Amino acid sequence: MANHNYQQAQPATRWLVPLRWLDENLEKCIILLSYAGMSGIIFVEVIRRFFFSVQAPWSTSIPVLLFLWLTWFGASLNVKNRTHLSLNEIRMRLPYTGQFLCLVLDAVLWIGFGIMVINFTIDQVQLAYNNFAIVPGTDNVMQWWFYLATPAAWVLIIYRVLQNLFADWQRFRLREPFNLQPSIMD
Repeated sequence: MANHNYQQAQPATRWLVPLRWLDENLEKCIILLSYAGMSGIIFVEVIRRFFFSVQAPWSTSIPVLLFLWLTWFGASLNVKNRTHLSLNEIRMRLPYTGQFLCLVLDAVLWIGFGIMVINFTIDQVQLAYNNFAIVPGTDNVMQWWFYLATPAAWVLIIYRVLQNLFADWQRFRLREPFNLQPSIMD
């Protein structure tokens, strides 16, 4: 998907260009912003602490909360790229239909687990929202903004699982080989 030539898009599909870009880069952008925010805060506050003996009271809270965005959207990126933990050595030795059934079982398990995670973490987000929970050391930065990362990323994980399942179904119908050895460097 990364080899699209967006400049030559047909007029009828030009409106899809931003959606395709977002589909390809959403997780990467969120990871980059979260990591840059965490790194920037930590770097600046270490300098301030050691050279000026001052520190923002929220400088230990916000980076930890940004880590939620980094890790859960990183998990979504790994599901999208199929670089998450899996037992591919066993699958590659199975017959073609067995490989497909394992991929379907993966999708069912991911979706089931995702629904549970979303269900329970939405309760946490609502609790923080309803109680006006504020990030320690701040006056008006709400905790629920950060807790929202978990259910939002799991919705995206389920979407990525469905995308992969659709691609697997297409390969299965055409009897094409499955991509059971993804590269983590893609």
